[in-house]
Amino acid sequence: MNIDKYCIKPGKKFSLKAFKPDDKSARSGSKEDNAQRLQELATEINRLQDILHAQGKRKLLLVIQGMDASGKDGTVKHVFSECDPLGIRVASFKAPSAEELAHDYLWRVHSQVPCAGELVIFNRSHYEDVLIVKVHDWIDDKECKRRYQQIKDFEKLLLETGTTIVKCFLHISKEEQKLRFEERLNDPQKVWKFNPNDLKERALWDAYMQAYENAIAETTTEAAPWYIIPADSKTNRNLLISEILLQTLQKMNLKYPPKPAEYNSIVIE
Repeated sequence: MNIDKYCIKPGKKFSLKAFKPDDKSARSGSKEDNAQRLQELATEINRLQDILHAQGKRKLLLVIQGMDASGKDGTVKHVFSECDPLGIRVASFKAPSAEELAHDYLWRVHSQVPCAGELVIFNRSHYEDVLIVKVHDWIDDKECKRRYQQIKDFEKLLLETGTTIVKCFLHISKEEQKLRFEERLNDPQKVWKFNPNDLKERALWDAYMQAYENAIAETTTEAAPWYIIPADSKTNRNLLISEILLQTLQKMNLKYPPKPAEYNSIVIE
């Protein structure tokens, strides 16, 4: 699959409107065919993630951002369905605590980045600090610009110390969000996910789209690019992110560590 068309290149004109949330081009064939393909991708991701953990040198960070109900939790559930929990971790970022607010905004994020041999998924991330805070005018344009540069510097540090970074924006339509909110509200097994405060943020949809567009354009880099994931279709979303992650892992030149020479003299009786 050609993932380049979803990748935002630095320095090029970018508009979210150029990406259709209902695009289903990652899907092919029947429902069964897509389910089988997703299973195959998940199995291969697990195989490579096992080598990443065994090698214990490289690190992989997957950043997942998106509006409420865009499928962040569902992405983790399906893309990593075959992965052994060993060496993989999810970090979720909610409203900052009093302790976190007493530090700089990157403090709580830095403590959650991957260790050597680890794959970490950020369910929301440091980008919240140039999104919700900007939409609500808690920071001005000057501070927002300063944070864009700080974020790029932070990610440059991670890159230079062995972390590969993949950033995905789950792009759903306002209409699809409405359907998912209604589903949560009316399903006894999902109503616990419904939060009336999400409707207040939904009312600021256009402001959020502009904030996302600005943040993506300002912080995508050659080494840590943003991918726009059409996410109205859950299957399309899962297949596309799986393909991006698999191709990323394949490029990392992962190998199991060699058998230490001193092991050759070991005799197990």
